[in-house]
Amino acid sequence: MTDHSATDAGAERKGPIRRFLDMPPDTPAKTVFVAVALCLVASMVVSAAAVSLRPLQQENALRNRQVNILQVAGQYDPARDVAEAFAAFEPAVVELETGQISEALDPFTFDDRAAADDPELSVALENDPASIGRKARFATVYLLRDAAGAVERVVLPVHGYGLWSTLYGYVAVEASGNEIYGLQFYQHAETPGLGGEVDNPRWRAQWNGLSIYNEAGDVAITLARTPPPAGEEYRVDTLSGATLTARGVENLVRFWLGENGFEPFLANLRAGEI
Repeated sequence: MTDHSATDAGAERKGPIRRFLDMPPDTPAKTVFVAVALCLVASMVVSAAAVSLRPLQQENALRNRQVNILQVAGQYDPARDVAEAFAAFEPAVVELETGQISEALDPFTFDDRAAADDPELSVALENDPASIGRKARFATVYLLRDAAGAVERVVLPVHGYGLWSTLYGYVAVEASGNEIYGLQFYQHAETPGLGGEVDNPRWRAQWNGLSIYNEAGDVAITLARTPPPAGEEYRVDTLSGATLTARGVENLVRFWLGENGFEPFLANLRAGEI
C-alpha cells in the first residue's frame, strides 16, 4: 500500500527550485521561464560584446574617414601606414560665416555631427536644399601644405540627403579655391547599382578638375546628361536611373560650396589668408 501522506509530505519539503525542476519540460511556466532566461543571457552577451568592441569600432571608423580623406586628396598609398600618411594633413576648425579658422575650438576633439545638433553651435535652416535641417556654425577642414608651407589642397566635409539616406563625404579643392580635385562619400545607404553608383570610380573621376564658380561668383556645378548653359567645365554626368540621388548630390555640393557653406573660407583661401 502506498503511503500518500508520506509522499505529499516529501513534496511539501521540496524547495521551489526543486519543484520547478521536477515539472515536465512542456509545462507552460517552464517554457516561458527558459525562453526569458535565454533572451536575458543573449542580451547580456550582445551588450558585453558591443561595449568591449566599441573602442575597436571607433578606431575603424576613424581609420575609414582618414582613408577617404587621403583618397579624395590623391594621397592614399595602400603600402603606407594610414596614420603616418594622414599626419601630412593639418586639421582646422573653420567658422563658416566668416571663413576664418577658429582658435577657440580644438580640431582633434571637435565633433561636426554633434555640433549640428547643439543649439549653441548650430542654426536651423530655412533655405535647406541639402535637407539637413540644421547646420553647424563650425566645420573641420583638412589642409594639405607643400614643402614651403603653402596650402596645396583642402578637404571639406559635406553631407546631404539623397533618395534613402544622408550621404556623408568629402570634397577636395585645389589651392585656387575654384577647382575640385575630387569628391568621395564614405557613408550612405543609396540603392546599389543606382544611387550607389556615387561610389563608382569612373563617375567620381568626372569631378577631377571641375570648376566651382562662374564669372558671377555663383556655384555653377550641375549634374546633367548634356552641357548646361554655364558650360561643360561645370558639368558631371547624372546618375542613370537615380534621379533623386543625383539631385541630392548636386544640391549638397552646391550648398556646401555656396555662401551658406565654405564659400567665405574658399574666398579667404584665394586671397592667401589661409
